[in-house]
Amino acid sequence: MGVGGSIVSFVMIWWLVLFAVLPIRPKSVWEEPDQHAKGTDRGAPIDPAIWYKVRLTTMIAVPIWIVVFAVISSGILSSD
Repeated sequence: MGVGGSIVSFVMIWWLVLFAVLPIRPKSVWEEPDQHAKGTDRGAPIDPAIWYKVRLTTMIAVPIWIVVFAVISSGILSSD
């Protein structure tokens, strides 16, 4: 696997992990109604903690990508 394939596979793995991590610890406005501005949607999160989730996503995606890279580079999986 070349540099381009490595980058593309990492980005794909990272986004898949991000979508799995996003629902972790959401706290909606309807759970704590006194901590939001008037007119806020009831489903909007109070604190989405995006940077925490980005760090967590990266910490999960890197080991997964290393395994994928090792399997593809070793020749266990081939297109032949």
